[in-house]
Amino acid sequence: MPRTTAFLAGIFTVSGILHFAKPKPYVSIVPKPLPYKSELVMASGVAELACAVLLVNPATRRLGGRLSSWLLVAVFPANIQMTVSAYQKSTTPAWYRLATVLRLPLQAPMIAWARRAAADPE
Repeated sequence: MPRTTAFLAGIFTVSGILHFAKPKPYVSIVPKPLPYKSELVMASGVAELACAVLLVNPATRRLGGRLSSWLLVAVFPANIQMTVSAYQKSTTPAWYRLATVLRLPLQAPMIAWARRAAADPE
């Protein structure tokens, strides 16, 4: 398994578990207009764990890569909301604000890794 695929599966595993163990930070970044924030966090946690499982198995890696890339696109608005919220609160530390901005472009390589896993599942 390529390192990038293993890394992506690891990120999904940790993040998916955290959606259930510590949901509050995830609920807070669900875009404001969306209802059922807790339910969306749980659903995205399940999706992340499912993608991780699919990515680590060569027989399901193609599907896992496709679903992972779609999931990464689907949750990008939450990443934007995290940045917007960080800048709206005057008490947010400057390092955290910067980290939320720097995190946004990291979605592109993660989507590329997922697409690579889908294109070359071996």
